[in-house]
Amino acid sequence: MKKFLLQGLIVLAVAAFGVRNELQQVLQVLQVQIKLPDTYLELKPGANLSSLCRQWQQQQLLTAWQCQQLKLQSLFNPQLRQLQAGVYPVKPMRLQQLLQLLRSGKVAQFSLTIREGQTFAQNLQQLQQLPYLDADVADADKARQLLRWPAEWGALPASAEALVFPDTYFYTAHTKLSVVLKRANQVLLEKLDAAWQSKQGGLPLQNRYDLLTLASIVEKETGYLPEKPLIAAVFINRLQTKMKLQTDPTVIYGLGDRYQGDIKREHLKDPHPYNTYVHAGLPPGPIALVSWGSLQAAAQPAQSDKLYFVARGDGTHQFSQSLAEHNKAVQQYIFGKKS
Repeated sequence: MKKFLLQGLIVLAVAAFGVRNELQQVLQVLQVQIKLPDTYLELKPGANLSSLCRQWQQQQLLTAWQCQQLKLQSLFNPQLRQLQAGVYPVKPMRLQQLLQLLRSGKVAQFSLTIREGQTFAQNLQQLQQLPYLDADVADADKARQLLRWPAEWGALPASAEALVFPDTYFYTAHTKLSVVLKRANQVLLEKLDAAWQSKQGGLPLQNRYDLLTLASIVEKETGYLPEKPLIAAVFINRLQTKMKLQTDPTVIYGLGDRYQGDIKREHLKDPHPYNTYVHAGLPPGPIALVSWGSLQAAAQPAQSDKLYFVARGDGTHQFSQSLAEHNKAVQQYIFGKKS
Protein backbone atom coordinates (compact mmCIF):
# COMPACT_ATOMS: atom_id res chain seq x y z
CA MET A 1 0.00 0.00 0.00
CA LYS A 2 2.81 2.34 0.94
CA LYS A 3 4.52 1.47 -2.34
CA PHE A 4 1.49 2.56 -4.39
CA LEU A 5 1.13 5.73 -2.34
CA LEU A 6 4.77 6.62 -2.93
CA GLN A 7 4.40 6.03 -6.67
CA GLY A 8 1.33 8.26 -6.74
CA LEU A 9 3.17 11.05 -4.96
CA ILE A 10 6.02 10.76 -7.43
CA VAL A 11 3.60 11.02 -10.37
CA LEU A 12 1.95 14.08 -8.82
CA ALA A 13 5.32 15.68 -8.19
CA VAL A 14 6.40 15.09 -11.77
CA ALA A 15 3.10 16.47 -13.06
CA ALA A 16 3.38 19.51 -10.81
CA PHE A 17 6.91 20.09 -12.01
CA GLY A 18 5.71 19.85 -15.61
CA VAL A 19 2.90 22.34 -15.04
CA ARG A 20 5.27 24.69 -13.25
CA ASN A 21 7.79 24.38 -16.06
CA GLU A 22 5.07 25.01 -18.68
CA LEU A 23 3.84 28.02 -16.72
CA GLN A 24 7.36 29.44 -16.53
CA GLN A 25 7.74 29.03 -20.28
CA VAL A 26 4.45 30.85 -20.89
CA LEU A 27 5.48 33.65 -18.55
CA GLN A 28 8.78 33.90 -20.39
CA VAL A 29 6.88 34.31 -23.67
CA LEU A 30 4.90 37.20 -22.17
CA GLN A 31 8.19 38.93 -21.34
CA VAL A 32 9.43 38.74 -24.94
CA GLN A 33 10.33 42.21 -26.28
CA ILE A 34 8.19 43.10 -29.30
CA LYS A 35 9.43 45.75 -31.74
CA LEU A 36 6.70 46.35 -34.30
CA PRO A 37 7.74 47.81 -37.67
CA ASP A 38 5.27 50.72 -37.55
CA THR A 39 4.36 53.46 -35.09
CA TYR A 40 0.73 52.34 -35.01
CA LEU A 41 -0.92 48.94 -34.88
CA GLU A 42 -4.41 48.63 -36.34
CA LEU A 43 -6.55 45.90 -34.82
CA LYS A 44 -9.48 45.45 -37.17
CA PRO A 45 -12.94 44.32 -35.96
CA GLY A 46 -12.97 40.54 -35.64
CA ALA A 47 -9.20 40.25 -35.22
CA ASN A 48 -8.12 37.87 -32.46
CA LEU A 49 -5.05 36.46 -30.79
CA SER A 50 -4.63 33.76 -33.42
CA SER A 51 -4.63 36.23 -36.32
CA LEU A 52 -2.18 38.47 -34.47
CA CYS A 53 0.10 35.50 -33.86
CA ARG A 54 0.09 34.66 -37.56
CA GLN A 55 0.91 38.26 -38.42
CA TRP A 56 3.75 38.43 -35.89
CA GLN A 57 5.14 35.14 -37.11
CA GLN A 58 5.21 36.48 -40.67
CA GLN A 59 7.02 39.58 -39.40
CA GLN A 60 9.44 37.29 -37.52
CA LEU A 61 8.58 38.95 -34.22
CA LEU A 62 7.51 35.65 -32.60
CA THR A 63 8.38 32.05 -33.33
CA ALA A 64 5.79 29.35 -33.94
CA TRP A 65 6.63 27.84 -30.55
CA GLN A 66 6.13 31.20 -28.79
CA CYS A 67 2.76 31.62 -30.49
CA GLN A 68 1.78 28.14 -29.39
CA GLN A 69 2.69 28.96 -25.80
CA LEU A 70 0.76 32.22 -25.98
CA LYS A 71 -2.39 30.55 -27.30
CA LEU A 72 -2.06 27.89 -24.61
CA GLN A 73 -1.91 30.59 -21.97
CA SER A 74 -5.06 32.20 -23.40
CA LEU A 75 -6.98 28.99 -22.64
CA PHE A 76 -6.39 29.58 -18.93
CA ASN A 77 -6.52 33.38 -19.11
CA PRO A 78 -9.56 34.47 -21.20
CA GLN A 79 -8.57 38.14 -20.80
CA LEU A 80 -5.84 37.58 -23.36
CA ARG A 81 -8.56 36.99 -25.94
CA GLN A 82 -10.60 40.09 -25.06
CA LEU A 83 -9.05 42.49 -27.56
CA GLN A 84 -10.67 45.76 -28.70
CA ALA A 85 -10.55 46.95 -32.29
CA GLY A 86 -8.82 50.24 -33.02
CA VAL A 87 -5.53 51.87 -33.95
CA TYR A 88 -3.04 51.84 -31.10
CA PRO A 89 0.21 53.78 -30.61
CA VAL A 90 3.00 51.25 -30.18
CA LYS A 91 6.68 51.32 -29.30
CA PRO A 92 9.12 48.56 -28.34
CA MET A 93 7.51 46.83 -25.36
CA ARG A 94 7.04 43.46 -23.75
CA LEU A 95 4.39 41.21 -25.25
CA GLN A 96 2.45 41.33 -22.00
CA GLN A 97 2.33 45.14 -22.14
CA LEU A 98 1.24 45.07 -25.77
CA LEU A 99 -1.63 42.68 -25.04
CA GLN A 100 -2.70 44.84 -22.10
CA LEU A 101 -2.76 47.85 -24.44
CA LEU A 102 -4.88 46.00 -27.01
CA ARG A 103 -7.35 45.08 -24.27
CA SER A 104 -7.50 48.60 -22.85
CA GLY A 105 -9.18 50.36 -25.76
CA LYS A 106 -6.77 53.29 -25.30
CA VAL A 107 -6.53 54.01 -29.00
CA ALA A 108 -4.28 56.58 -30.65
CA GLN A 109 -5.30 60.23 -30.68
CA PHE A 110 -4.35 62.09 -33.85
CA SER A 111 -4.29 65.86 -34.30
CA LEU A 112 -4.93 68.14 -37.24
CA THR A 113 -4.45 71.87 -37.55
CA ILE A 114 -6.75 74.15 -39.51
CA ARG A 115 -4.59 77.19 -40.22
CA GLU A 116 -5.61 80.84 -40.03
CA GLY A 117 -4.74 83.10 -42.93
CA GLN A 118 -5.20 80.34 -45.48
CA THR A 119 -8.22 79.73 -47.67
CA PHE A 120 -10.54 76.83 -46.94
CA ALA A 121 -9.38 75.10 -50.11
CA GLN A 122 -5.74 75.32 -49.02
CA ASN A 123 -6.59 73.80 -45.66
CA LEU A 124 -8.76 71.12 -47.21
CA GLN A 125 -5.97 69.99 -49.50
CA GLN A 126 -3.74 69.41 -46.48
CA LEU A 127 -6.44 67.73 -44.40
CA GLN A 128 -7.25 65.25 -47.14
CA GLN A 129 -3.69 63.87 -46.91
CA LEU A 130 -3.73 63.11 -43.18
CA PRO A 131 -3.36 59.50 -41.99
CA TYR A 132 -6.33 57.66 -40.49
CA LEU A 133 -8.76 60.48 -41.39
CA ASP A 134 -11.60 59.56 -43.75
CA ALA A 135 -11.69 62.45 -46.25
CA ASP A 136 -15.42 62.51 -47.04
CA VAL A 137 -15.46 66.24 -47.96
CA ALA A 138 -14.33 66.68 -51.55
CA ASP A 139 -14.37 70.46 -51.90
CA ALA A 140 -15.50 73.79 -50.47
CA ASP A 141 -18.96 73.51 -52.04
CA LYS A 142 -19.57 70.24 -50.20
CA ALA A 143 -18.47 71.95 -46.97
CA ARG A 144 -20.90 74.83 -47.51
CA GLN A 145 -23.75 72.33 -47.85
CA LEU A 146 -22.62 70.47 -44.75
CA LEU A 147 -21.87 73.26 -42.29
CA ARG A 148 -24.21 75.57 -40.42
CA TRP A 149 -24.76 79.33 -40.64
CA PRO A 150 -27.68 80.98 -38.79
CA ALA A 151 -29.89 82.82 -41.27
CA GLU A 152 -30.31 85.78 -38.89
CA TRP A 153 -26.56 86.42 -38.95
CA GLY A 154 -26.52 87.86 -42.43
CA ALA A 155 -26.00 86.56 -45.93
CA LEU A 156 -25.47 82.86 -46.52
CA PRO A 157 -21.66 82.61 -46.77
CA ALA A 158 -20.38 82.90 -50.32
CA SER A 159 -17.40 80.75 -49.40
CA ALA A 160 -16.37 78.18 -46.81
CA GLU A 161 -13.86 80.61 -45.27
CA ALA A 162 -16.79 81.83 -43.17
CA LEU A 163 -17.61 78.45 -41.71
CA VAL A 164 -14.72 76.98 -39.69
CA PHE A 165 -12.45 78.24 -36.93
CA PRO A 166 -8.71 77.64 -37.30
CA ASP A 167 -7.31 75.62 -34.42
CA THR A 168 -5.88 72.20 -33.56
CA TYR A 169 -8.47 69.43 -33.32
CA PHE A 170 -8.10 65.80 -32.22
CA TYR A 171 -9.58 62.66 -33.71
CA THR A 172 -9.33 58.89 -33.56
CA ALA A 173 -8.59 56.63 -36.52
CA HIS A 174 -11.17 56.57 -39.32
CA THR A 175 -13.05 59.60 -38.03
CA LYS A 176 -14.76 61.34 -40.94
CA LEU A 177 -13.36 64.73 -41.91
CA SER A 178 -16.92 66.06 -41.95
CA VAL A 179 -17.19 65.31 -38.21
CA VAL A 180 -14.09 67.39 -37.45
CA LEU A 181 -15.27 70.23 -39.70
CA LYS A 182 -18.61 70.31 -37.88
CA ARG A 183 -16.73 70.77 -34.61
CA ALA A 184 -14.66 73.57 -36.17
CA ASN A 185 -17.90 75.10 -37.47
CA GLN A 186 -19.45 75.10 -34.00
CA VAL A 187 -16.35 76.76 -32.53
CA LEU A 188 -16.47 79.43 -35.25
CA LEU A 189 -20.10 80.23 -34.50
CA GLU A 190 -19.36 80.54 -30.77
CA LYS A 191 -16.26 82.71 -31.27
CA LEU A 192 -17.95 84.95 -33.83
CA ASP A 193 -20.96 85.47 -31.61
CA ALA A 194 -18.72 86.34 -28.65
CA ALA A 195 -16.81 88.88 -30.75
CA TRP A 196 -20.05 90.41 -32.05
CA GLN A 197 -21.50 90.73 -28.56
CA SER A 198 -18.36 92.56 -27.39
CA LYS A 199 -17.95 94.90 -30.38
CA GLN A 200 -17.70 98.66 -30.08
CA GLY A 201 -20.76 100.73 -30.81
CA GLY A 202 -21.01 102.76 -33.99
CA LEU A 203 -18.97 100.48 -36.24
CA PRO A 204 -20.09 100.42 -39.91
CA LEU A 205 -20.76 96.67 -39.73
CA GLN A 206 -24.29 95.45 -40.30
CA ASN A 207 -24.00 91.91 -38.97
CA ARG A 208 -21.67 89.11 -37.90
CA TYR A 209 -20.89 88.30 -41.52
CA ASP A 210 -19.51 91.82 -42.04
CA LEU A 211 -17.44 91.44 -38.87
CA LEU A 212 -15.98 88.15 -40.06
CA THR A 213 -15.24 89.60 -43.50
CA LEU A 214 -13.38 92.57 -42.03
CA ALA A 215 -11.49 90.26 -39.65
CA SER A 216 -10.33 88.16 -42.60
CA ILE A 217 -8.79 91.24 -44.23
CA VAL A 218 -7.00 92.06 -40.97
CA GLU A 219 -5.79 88.45 -40.85
CA LYS A 220 -4.24 88.70 -44.30
CA GLU A 221 -2.70 92.14 -43.78
CA THR A 222 -0.71 91.30 -40.65
CA GLY A 223 0.34 88.41 -38.47
CA TYR A 224 1.65 90.79 -35.82
CA LEU A 225 -0.94 90.67 -33.04
CA PRO A 226 -0.27 94.10 -31.44
CA GLU A 227 -0.94 95.84 -34.78
CA LYS A 228 -4.19 94.08 -35.63
CA PRO A 229 -6.47 96.63 -33.86
CA LEU A 230 -4.73 99.49 -35.69
CA ILE A 231 -5.02 97.72 -39.06
CA ALA A 232 -8.71 97.19 -38.31
CA ALA A 233 -9.07 100.88 -37.43
CA VAL A 234 -7.68 101.93 -40.82
CA PHE A 235 -10.34 99.91 -42.65
CA ILE A 236 -13.11 101.07 -40.29
CA ASN A 237 -12.09 104.69 -40.96
CA ARG A 238 -12.16 104.05 -44.70
CA LEU A 239 -15.62 102.50 -44.50
CA GLN A 240 -16.89 105.44 -42.46
CA THR A 241 -15.47 108.02 -44.88
CA LYS A 242 -16.68 106.09 -47.97
CA MET A 243 -13.12 105.43 -49.16
CA LYS A 244 -12.41 102.24 -51.03
CA LEU A 245 -10.56 99.68 -48.92
CA GLN A 246 -7.92 99.11 -51.63
CA THR A 247 -6.37 96.05 -50.01
CA ASP A 248 -4.30 93.65 -52.13
CA PRO A 249 -5.33 90.41 -50.36
CA THR A 250 -8.93 90.82 -51.56
CA VAL A 251 -7.70 91.21 -55.14
CA ILE A 252 -5.53 88.11 -54.84
CA TYR A 253 -8.38 86.05 -53.38
CA GLY A 254 -10.71 87.02 -56.21
CA LEU A 255 -8.14 86.16 -58.86
CA GLY A 256 -8.00 82.56 -57.65
CA ASP A 257 -5.71 80.42 -59.82
CA ARG A 258 -4.96 83.40 -62.05
CA TYR A 259 -2.74 84.79 -59.31
CA GLN A 260 0.79 83.44 -59.77
CA GLY A 261 2.58 85.15 -56.90
CA ASP A 262 2.99 88.63 -58.34
CA ILE A 263 0.20 91.21 -58.27
CA LYS A 264 0.16 93.29 -61.46
CA ARG A 265 -1.36 96.64 -62.39
CA GLU A 266 -4.05 94.97 -64.50
CA HIS A 267 -5.04 92.88 -61.49
CA LEU A 268 -5.95 96.06 -59.61
CA LYS A 269 -8.38 96.93 -62.42
CA ASP A 270 -9.94 93.48 -62.68
CA PRO A 271 -13.69 93.89 -62.05
CA HIS A 272 -14.16 90.68 -60.04
CA PRO A 273 -16.43 91.17 -56.97
CA TYR A 274 -13.58 90.93 -54.43
CA ASN A 275 -11.53 93.75 -55.97
CA THR A 276 -11.64 96.51 -53.35
CA TYR A 277 -9.75 98.84 -55.70
CA VAL A 278 -12.76 98.72 -58.02
CA HIS A 279 -15.69 98.22 -55.65
CA ALA A 280 -16.49 100.25 -52.54
CA GLY A 281 -17.26 98.66 -49.19
CA LEU A 282 -16.46 95.18 -47.93
CA PRO A 283 -15.93 92.30 -50.36
CA PRO A 284 -18.70 89.67 -50.70
CA GLY A 285 -17.28 87.55 -47.88
CA PRO A 286 -14.23 86.45 -45.89
CA ILE A 287 -11.04 85.89 -47.86
CA ALA A 288 -9.26 83.65 -45.32
CA LEU A 289 -9.82 81.71 -42.14
CA VAL A 290 -9.77 84.06 -39.18
CA SER A 291 -7.94 83.81 -35.85
CA TRP A 292 -9.41 84.99 -32.56
CA GLY A 293 -6.94 87.89 -32.49
CA SER A 294 -8.23 89.22 -35.81
CA LEU A 295 -11.86 88.79 -34.74
CA GLN A 296 -11.20 90.76 -31.57
CA ALA A 297 -9.39 93.47 -33.53
CA ALA A 298 -12.27 93.87 -35.98
CA ALA A 299 -14.78 94.04 -33.13
CA GLN A 300 -12.67 96.41 -31.04
CA PRO A 301 -10.43 98.44 -33.37
CA ALA A 302 -7.96 100.95 -32.00
CA GLN A 303 -9.01 104.57 -31.54
CA SER A 304 -7.14 106.10 -34.46
CA ASP A 305 -7.59 108.52 -37.35
CA LYS A 306 -5.10 106.70 -39.61
CA LEU A 307 -6.18 105.93 -43.17
CA TYR A 308 -3.04 104.39 -44.69
CA PHE A 309 -0.29 101.95 -43.83
CA VAL A 310 2.75 100.46 -45.54
CA ALA A 311 4.93 97.51 -44.57
CA ARG A 312 8.28 98.40 -43.01
CA GLY A 313 9.79 95.09 -44.03
CA ASP A 314 10.21 93.77 -40.48
CA GLY A 315 6.66 92.52 -39.94
CA THR A 316 5.35 95.88 -38.73
CA HIS A 317 3.76 98.82 -40.56
CA GLN A 318 4.07 102.58 -40.82
CA PHE A 319 0.68 104.26 -40.40
CA SER A 320 -0.29 107.63 -41.86
CA GLN A 321 -3.27 109.97 -41.66
CA SER A 322 -2.82 111.77 -44.97
CA LEU A 323 -1.97 110.61 -48.47
CA ALA A 324 1.08 112.89 -48.49
CA GLU A 325 2.45 111.24 -45.34
CA HIS A 326 1.70 107.83 -46.81
CA ASN A 327 3.54 108.60 -50.05
CA LYS A 328 6.62 109.62 -48.05
CA ALA A 329 6.43 106.36 -46.10
CA VAL A 330 6.15 104.38 -49.34
CA GLN A 331 9.25 106.12 -50.71
CA GLN A 332 11.15 105.28 -47.53
CA TYR A 333 10.08 101.70 -46.90
CA ILE A 334 9.39 100.43 -50.41
CA PHE A 335 11.93 102.34 -52.48
CA GLY A 336 14.49 103.04 -49.75
CA LYS A 337 14.44 106.81 -50.23
CA LYS A 338 14.35 109.14 -47.24
CA SER A 339 13.01 112.66 -47.78
